[in-house]
Amino acid sequence: MKKELKDQVIESISALLSEYPNFYITDIAGLNAEQTTKLRRTCFEQKVKLTVVKNTLFGIALKRIGNEEMNQLLPTLEGNTAIMYTEVPNAPAKLIKKLLKEGFEKPIVKGAYVQECAFVGTDKLDELAAIKSKEELIGDIIAMLQSPAQRVISALENASEGLGEDDPIAKAAVKPAVEEAPAAEEAPAAPAAEEAPAAEAPAAE
Repeated sequence: MKKELKDQVIESISALLSEYPNFYITDIAGLNAEQTTKLRRTCFEQKVKLTVVKNTLFGIALKRIGNEEMNQLLPTLEGNTAIMYTEVPNAPAKLIKKLLKEGFEKPIVKGAYVQECAFVGTDKLDELAAIKSKEELIGDIIAMLQSPAQRVISALENASEGLGEDDPIAKAAVKPAVEEAPAAEEAPAAPAAEEAPAAEAPAAE
């Protein structure tokens, strides 16, 4: 391959590494035409970009980034290599697990860079599949915050439906928690003190 062409390929890889925050290094060698077609179609449906790369050129692109975590993946660049680029951290892992259950022997995960962490080894598939995206984590937090309030509302609704209107518990459920205390009656004003009669002065002799 000419140097100019190599530079173009490296630049293309670098652009994809900048565009996608996560990528998986996989081996898809040995898949037949039908399996390869299904793999590519499934990747497209899951918004995973699949490309076959030359190990040396992909390695050069990684080294140029200068990321220590990414550099841990350099030893995995052996044999056949296909890269799965993704915005959803666990999408390729779930995709691969599904295909393996259907009888596929590959893809095999050799390594991955997910959420700024390197994962090396074929035994990391389950761990990668269990990783949640930021959106999923936010959804879980919202659900946790809403759950207690929802349970209280449901309990009050169920209690209200199961009690009659005259039931004191039902009345207590709808009665305002705090009632205004009746205004205290004004105490009658104390009568004005009567003036004591003035003492008469003794008559002069």
